[in-house]
Amino acid sequence: MRFKKRFVASLDQVRISRDGEVAVIMYADPEVGDTHLQLGPKIQSMSDQEILDRHNEILEITEDFRMTTEYVAREVPLGKPQIEYSQLCQQWVPRGDVLRCVVTSDGEGGALIDIDGRELSMEAFGRMLLTHEGWGMRITFVDEEDLDEEPALEVVDPEERPSPFRREEDLDPEGGEGE
Repeated sequence: MRFKKRFVASLDQVRISRDGEVAVIMYADPEVGDTHLQLGPKIQSMSDQEILDRHNEILEITEDFRMTTEYVAREVPLGKPQIEYSQLCQQWVPRGDVLRCVVTSDGEGGALIDIDGRELSMEAFGRMLLTHEGWGMRITFVDEEDLDEEPALEVVDPEERPSPFRREEDLDPEGGEGE
């Protein structure tokens, strides 16, 4: 479900709860998604207003950045770390706007995302993606040896060039995948 954009709020427009070291900010408007703000151990001594102030500050900084900066996707040079652990956010965050990564397996049917030799669970990778919430992304699959190269792109309807991973009998009548 795609929610309405979060906005700078007052205490009467949200409800704040705590889940360990995470503040959960729930807007009164059910069409605005909740925010899970990782604050670490200091959350125990923070008032609801202080938590909301931090949340609002993040929204204001993000909006100011969007309005005042011409966007150019920045890629971290080969050999430099693409992600770093943020003590402030208590999670991995990207250092640039492009991620070169490889999909691997956890050996139990789950996916891991390998970035610079560091394997992130789908949960950790998803949290990292949330640092760009509200942005779009394109995923281009390439051979892992070619992560640093832009591939040639071709726009083609999959029905004109079928995938080796799909069979007609596997598709449901509505166009999605069958079980």
